[in-house]
Amino acid sequence: MIRSILVVIFGLAVGMGVNMALVMFNAYVLFPMPAGTDMNDPDQLNAYIAILPTPGFFVVMAAHLGQSFVGGWVAARLGSSSPMMLAMTVGMVSLVGGIMMTMNVEAPTWTMIELPLYLVVAWQAGRIEVNRRAATAS
Repeated sequence: MIRSILVVIFGLAVGMGVNMALVMFNAYVLFPMPAGTDMNDPDQLNAYIAILPTPGFFVVMAAHLGQSFVGGWVAARLGSSSPMMLAMTVGMVSLVGGIMMTMNVEAPTWTMIELPLYLVVAWQAGRIEVNRRAATAS
């Protein structure tokens, strides 16, 4: 039980690292924020989002889904049992974070398409580990 909790926390941490790396790459390299923009200030973040081109939103979506997928896979891979449950737990926590974020930023409505995909990619991450374990058991 303790191991499962720890691997979920670790999976979330790794997934958040992937998320932040892609978001920062997007905001500082691909589609730079205006000088002096503070991403921690909701008004400034919303002002940046208002000028972010559509491809920038796809990078952000990849970051969010990457968090769920990579974090779910890490948790599933490191867990001693129930890889699907561990991956889906990471996916659910990521989904809750995504819902909270959509409530706090003024992104285009179409970007909410990513929300159910958090669970899809977490499930896929769990499936990968289930299949790997089945292949090594035979």
